[in-house]
Amino acid sequence: MKIYTRTGDQGETGLVGARRSKDDVRVEAYGTIDELNSMLGEAITRLEEVVHDDIKKDMIIIQHHLFDAGGDLAQVEEKRVYHVKANMIDDLEQLIDRYDIECPALRNFVLPGGTKGAAAFHQCRVIARRAERRVVSLCSMEETNLEVRRYLNRLSDLFFTLARVVNVRAGEVDIPYKKTQSLSE
Repeated sequence: MKIYTRTGDQGETGLVGARRSKDDVRVEAYGTIDELNSMLGEAITRLEEVVHDDIKKDMIIIQHHLFDAGGDLAQVEEKRVYHVKANMIDDLEQLIDRYDIECPALRNFVLPGGTKGAAAFHQCRVIARRAERRVVSLCSMEETNLEVRRYLNRLSDLFFTLARVVNVRAGEVDIPYKKTQSLSE
């Protein structure tokens, strides 16, 4: 299979059942999920061996789910077979609960950052939120798998939790948000 096809040279791309402009809301939605998946791959590379093997294993599964989500959004045919299901959201909630136990109680908003791995998970979190917004726009305009929207919402919560866990495991303390201060203070 060739990497290039030249079929998109005129600004359109192929979906399952149609061709659409590359700036179409559906293409933007699954493209943002692809961006998220790429950033998640980056986050995985920033995790220490052994210490975070459990997180790495779970995130590789999430990467497969993100491919499924993109595939669900790329379908415009009448007969659609969706892969992202409600039980996948339940699985995310179980992961959040399992990892959250490692973190101190949350009393404030926290600033993104800490270790390189935690910072990468914060980037994943905000890309997941953007992907969710794109899917919300798509859902208001066309039929698609609504479970993808729910999945992305919960996934951003998981990324926030993982950012905190990675910091905790490294002995890094999250910096609590404080109301606006002067730079000269």
